[in-house]
Amino acid sequence: MSHQPDRTTTDSTTDRATTSQPLPSDELLRLDRQLCFTLHAASRAFDSLYRRVLSDTGLTYPQYLAMLVLWEYGEMPVKRLGEYLRLDSGTLSPLLKRMQSAGLVQRERSAHDERSVTVRLTAEGAALKERAQGVPLAAIEASGLGLAEAVDLQARVRRLTAALDAALAEEAP
Repeated sequence: MSHQPDRTTTDSTTDRATTSQPLPSDELLRLDRQLCFTLHAASRAFDSLYRRVLSDTGLTYPQYLAMLVLWEYGEMPVKRLGEYLRLDSGTLSPLLKRMQSAGLVQRERSAHDERSVTVRLTAEGAALKERAQGVPLAAIEASGLGLAEAVDLQARVRRLTAALDAALAEEAP
């Protein structure tokens, strides 16, 4: 079921968008011309897909991302986990609190620095990795992309993210 209106047209503006010809300014303000919205819509679609694919694990998509980092790198400060996930502490703390209540992680204040909290997997959290093994391939399969296409798209989106981060860093005071 699609929530998007049908935009399958073959007019000259569509042709212009795929070439290097400039678009008229009113065309630039169409929702379907916004790269940011296309990425946002894809992200929302992934959220919905992961809700279904992760149902066997009991994880939400944000929890799954946190678990991926912890399965890969192990124990770490919450601040570092937030950097990996690009989440601020106001978003990450409640997420980790729910994960701790579910018995997946433990949080502990550092003995050396009370401001620092370390997060680590519990045995139950580590064991969940096995049940999550099929999740990445299920997501790629659902995407309709081949593995090579998915890897290429991921590389392109990473370059886009790096370029946007660099543009923001240049303008930071």
